[in-house]
Amino acid sequence: MYHEIENTFITELHNYGLIHIIIEENDEFLEPEQLPTVEKMIRMHYDLKINLEGIDAIAHLLNKIETLQQNLNTAHNKLRLYEEKHIE
Repeated sequence: MYHEIENTFITELHNYGLIHIIIEENDEFLEPEQLPTVEKMIRMHYDLKINLEGIDAIAHLLNKIETLQQNLNTAHNKLRLYEEKHIE
């Protein structure tokens, strides 16, 4: 309602596996933590004119980047611990 988007867009995001829709008593809901992601996808689609296939590819790449960043942070923290122990 806030973004004035079509329900079919949300349904398509769900069909692509990009979001999870909760159905309770014939009403559909999004989990609150998904809202920032959905808002990004809305901007990509409506403002940047990126189709759903493109949004799917972008979401996959962003998830991959996030995973790699977490792995890098973990390795960096382990290296820092090793360096601290080695100095002592």
